[in-house]
Amino acid sequence: MGEDGNRAYGHKTFSRSRSHFADRITADGRDGWPVAAGRYRLVVSRACPWASRAVVSRRLLGLEEALPMAVADPIQDDRSWRFTLDPDGRDPVLGIRFLAEAYDKRETDYPGGVSVPAVVDVPTGRLVTNDYQQLTLDLATEWTALHREGAPDLYPRDRRDEIDAVMAEVYEDLNNGVYRAGFATHQAEYERACTAVFRRLDALAERLAGQRYLVGDTITEADIRLFTTLVRFDPVYHGHFKCNRWKLAENPVLWAYARDLFQTPGFGDTVDFDHIKRHYYQVHSGINPTGVVPLGPDLAGWTSPHHREELGGRPFGDGKPPGPVPEGEKVTPRGRPA
Repeated sequence: MGEDGNRAYGHKTFSRSRSHFADRITADGRDGWPVAAGRYRLVVSRACPWASRAVVSRRLLGLEEALPMAVADPIQDDRSWRFTLDPDGRDPVLGIRFLAEAYDKRETDYPGGVSVPAVVDVPTGRLVTNDYQQLTLDLATEWTALHREGAPDLYPRDRRDEIDAVMAEVYEDLNNGVYRAGFATHQAEYERACTAVFRRLDALAERLAGQRYLVGDTITEADIRLFTTLVRFDPVYHGHFKCNRWKLAENPVLWAYARDLFQTPGFGDTVDFDHIKRHYYQVHSGINPTGVVPLGPDLAGWTSPHHREELGGRPFGDGKPPGPVPEGEKVTPRGRPA
């Protein structure tokens, strides 16, 4: 979820607000939003881990044409996520300058901040959903008629209980835990969160020491949700959020696992390290008031051999990798390892 509207101020404990707009886009359209190619626009920030889940899922499933994507500037202001990366500062499809405009068309004076990922109904310009937890599950299970040939099953029915259990633990201690540590305003609060982060990382390293993926022998939704936190760990969470017991690159198992996924089509080719670093260090002025963005870490290691294939596993199951990244969605060289 976009970090705006979810920060801790003063001596309040950090808490992440729940998605206010939880409508679902489904095959049967039971919420009034049927799956339909080209009807909706996915608004994301490549800086945001919650939005990045949707970017990875969309690419793995081959939904690029069916669900067009808008990428917001990583630096938002008090008017919300903005489309200053586009000509004239407007999204070329929705015609708006700020994502808040789509929220306002859905509901005025809504509680909470303007967050990504967000799905907007193109004909009306109204927000449909900002439910980042459910969105990717629906892309995997409700959008199947529009999946590419050879798309992986990211949420296999016979593994869902295990996937859900793993994702719940990862969310509580790690996905959200790094934020509780980073925005803590008391020493004890920070220490509890940071301890939980590394306790979960240690448990994940133990789990992944003998298996290539988190659940079963193929990539699932659980891997996507872990990856989007791990890929940000050394660039921002280690220093900016003070989760600095050790770096990801210092843990042999997790570093190899993260590199394995990064080098898998659909994962690393969606990551923009430039957007990630500039967003965290320049937007979180309460943590980094100078706005200075660090030069490191060196990104070259992300493309080094990982040897995880020795554990077996079939990344895409009976399917195949996605094709090349669409021309208009390629990450610029500035945001990628050299």
